[in-house]
Amino acid sequence: MSLSTASLNDFFVAHPSVVRIVLTRVRGSSPRNEGTEMFVTSRSLWGTLGGGQLEYLAIDTARKMLRDGALQRDVDVPLGPEIGQCCGGRVEMRLKRMRGSDKRAAVNRALKADAALPHVYVMGAGHVGRALAKLFQHLPVKCILIDTRPEEIALNTAAVETRVSVLPEADIWNAPAGSAFIVLTHDHALDFLLTSAALEREDAVYVGMIGSATKRAKFRNWTHKHCDGQTIEHLNCPIGASGSRDKRPSVIAAFVAAEVIAELTSETAAFAPAGASEMPRAGIYPGREGKLV
Repeated sequence: MSLSTASLNDFFVAHPSVVRIVLTRVRGSSPRNEGTEMFVTSRSLWGTLGGGQLEYLAIDTARKMLRDGALQRDVDVPLGPEIGQCCGGRVEMRLKRMRGSDKRAAVNRALKADAALPHVYVMGAGHVGRALAKLFQHLPVKCILIDTRPEEIALNTAAVETRVSVLPEADIWNAPAGSAFIVLTHDHALDFLLTSAALEREDAVYVGMIGSATKRAKFRNWTHKHCDGQTIEHLNCPIGASGSRDKRPSVIAAFVAAEVIAELTSETAAFAPAGASEMPRAGIYPGREGKLV
């Protein structure tokens, strides 16, 4: 169970009375897609419908239901001057008071969404690798930070999976299809080996290697000699090359994370359920201990 899903579970445990809001139909432009859900209590929230007047209206309606004891409401909202929003579309929402079975179903949906998250392998736990892990922990991916050096892994503070691996290429071989691989180890030879392994799979959404245009050219020559002319057409190197010359690890990581997420969402957005690929952080209050699952 991920941190976000565990927090959702805690949210339900801490708040017996919850209204689930789900966008059941979206026409035209809207802040969020059909299927997006949000949970509202008398004093707390989980998730978002995109903010703005639509969300305020939904929260007010949900809290009125809690005060009045209503069980369900269906609302049709034009996103225009009537509510002070200028998206121009129209959404239909269903608001429903949650039973215990509804809460368990919501947690199960979150668990399934966690299991479906794309994997991002950060191969190297140096300064940039750790900076990447700090960013990816907040994004809808499963990040795995891998290094051969336990002392570098020990410096990681991000809430991501970590592995000390003496054969990191095996982690690449065993990764699920559609994964992303970012190679930035402490050793150029290891970088070449791992990048080649990632490219050889031919099912990676993103393969990136830290370095310069010169390193890319050297890698191309290396693949011709050692990998039967393996193509590097789909290799991102330099990574995070968006025009910035700032070489601070946090800045490099920001550009690289943007590259990876752009590729992952362009590949999966058409197929992912509207709310399944993201689990927003909760704004919750401390609650009693307990479990739903």
